[in-house]
Amino acid sequence: MPDILLATLNARYAHSSFGLRYLLANLGALRDQAAMLELEITRRPVDVAEAILARNPRIVGLGVYIWNVSPLTEVVALLKRLRPELTVVLGGPEVSFAASDQEICRLADYTISGEADLAFAELCGKLLANQRPAEKFITAPLPNLDQLVLPYDLYDENDIAHRVVYVEASRGCPFSCEFCLSSLDVPLRQFPLPAFLAAMERLLARGVRQFKFVDRTFNLNLNTSLAILQFFHERYVPGLFLHFEMIPDRLPVALRDELAKFPPGSVQLEIGIQTFNPDAAARISRRQDHTVAEENLRFLRQNTGIYLHADLIVGLPGESLASFAAGFDRLLAAGPHEIQVGILKRLRGTPIGRHDAAWGMVYSPHPPYEILQNNLIDFPTMQRLRRFARYWDLLHNSQRFTRTLPLLWADRSPPSAFAAFLAFADWLFAKTNQTHAIALPRLTGLLQEYLVRQCGCAPARVMECLADDESHLAQHKRATLERTAQRPPRQARVRE
Repeated sequence: MPDILLATLNARYAHSSFGLRYLLANLGALRDQAAMLELEITRRPVDVAEAILARNPRIVGLGVYIWNVSPLTEVVALLKRLRPELTVVLGGPEVSFAASDQEICRLADYTISGEADLAFAELCGKLLANQRPAEKFITAPLPNLDQLVLPYDLYDENDIAHRVVYVEASRGCPFSCEFCLSSLDVPLRQFPLPAFLAAMERLLARGVRQFKFVDRTFNLNLNTSLAILQFFHERYVPGLFLHFEMIPDRLPVALRDELAKFPPGSVQLEIGIQTFNPDAAARISRRQDHTVAEENLRFLRQNTGIYLHADLIVGLPGESLASFAAGFDRLLAAGPHEIQVGILKRLRGTPIGRHDAAWGMVYSPHPPYEILQNNLIDFPTMQRLRRFARYWDLLHNSQRFTRTLPLLWADRSPPSAFAAFLAFADWLFAKTNQTHAIALPRLTGLLQEYLVRQCGCAPARVMECLADDESHLAQHKRATLERTAQRPPRQARVRE
């Protein structure tokens, strides 16, 4: 039985806890006394408490995030009722700010704010030596990244086969966007590149083929980003997939050339546009050249096989519905494969709250703290936009209706994909009263009905587009299966 148990609730099984692996890797002499437990938020809190107590730890460290704080609050309450002597230590972004105001922090014994890679080990050493710190809330000093033990060897064979493997070459962000926690992580720091690439080499040898980089500004340091891209390109094998988050207005020629070398579908870029409104961007301290960002998106779509995922945010202070609609249409015209429409959140610790009075910002008091209304977008309209975002995911971002969906706005005057899809979203919700659990055949039938009866599209034209989409999707599935089949067997990968 471990003295220290590191635990969390992941959003789903396919996710892995990067933070817990860092804590475990950096426990030093205490590492052999520790274990890790990853469960999902679908588990009942009482069952999570049972799983923790079955391991009989002396210390339990819980990773707390926006998606799991509610059930973990129940878990901590149960743990302290059942085993009052158990020491509960919290960490993670959701408890790193305003900890004294949160019920979960009141229930727990200790809360560590900030990057706890080394601070958690120090605290555990004191607790196991019966030297309990008097302070309940501990602020972790910012660790030097060259002093950290990298956690990548802690991904086991089950993780490699079934979970997302997260990696990072840097921490922090040089920008100060007021809605984002990363803006508080300054300065931007790089992990030593030779050690990082050596760890990536070991993961590749063990059969990892999908790498999700969590760096907030992967392309800020051109030399580092080029070195990492060259490393993976030189070792490219079928099935390799890389995910990066990149600054949209920083794409010099050398980086363009390196990205263009990768086969189609092997690299995904998450590109945070957030808004095309210059006043709204300035208001939230977001520095971005919108024209350059737009040009870079067009270049990547037209000249590379990179898969482009772009983000926009609804509800920013001072951005009206008309302004958001114009930005959405502008972004769609640039050609990203996906547009993630996100609802503004007031994350703990971020300075976005300073606009509340001036712009009438009203947020939900419950996670994920999404905006409910402001003085430019009222609550009913915000609800419409939530449904817009959900249906856009189902129909556009799923890539199931790439030929059919543009019929919604093809003949609209003046042309506006946003206005056309919002009208369809309103109609769809009136028809179904649902945003989830809509079966694909039913969704297809409803889209067909709307196009014919509401938009006046010729039935034959709609059927032709739907048939093209079905054929395209089947081809995509076959290509995916072929790429998967080209990967070496799991046993062979383990032996390499």
